[in-house]
Formats: sequence, structure tokens, C-alpha cells
Amino acid sequence: MSSIVQLLAQTLETFLTIYFALLIIRVLLTWFPNVNWYDPPFSILSQLTDPYLNLFRSIIPPLGGLDFSPILAILLLQVVQSLISPVLMQLV
Repeated sequence: MSSIVQLLAQTLETFLTIYFALLIIRVLLTWFPNVNWYDPPFSILSQLTDPYLNLFRSIIPPLGGLDFSPILAILLLQVVQSLISPVLMQLV
């Protein structure tokens, strides 16, 4: 049973790490105006990250053309990751 919990903990931690990297890549690509978000692989990246970012865009709309929602989204993801990791490791 503990091996299943350990596998789930590692899977969740890996997922959060990969999703964090995808968010960073998404934010960095917004600095390049010639990126076409309708072409692969950019459309896939947009489909993966936009639902999460849209949660924060509804709270903090873009101000003066600057979108601050990724800052809050990344911050919350890091807080969740830092809170979940120790709890999951105690279960193992």
C-alpha cells in the first residue's frame, strides 16, 4: 500500500513541476509577438495552460496591456507544491 502512495506522491510532484515549467514557457513566449498561438506546438501549450491562467485573469484583468495573472498563478502553484510535498512524503 505504501508503494502506491509513494507512486502517487511522486506522480503529483512531477506533474506540478512539469506544469510549472509549461507556465514559465508560456509566459516567456508572450514576449515574442510573432508567435502564432493557433499553430502547434503553441496551440497545445495554450490549451494546457489557458484554463488555469483564465481563473486568475477573471480575478486580475490585464492592466494597461500587462497581464499580471501569470504571477499569481505561478505563485499559487508554488505554494501548493511546497505544501503538498511534505505532506505526501509523511504519508510514505
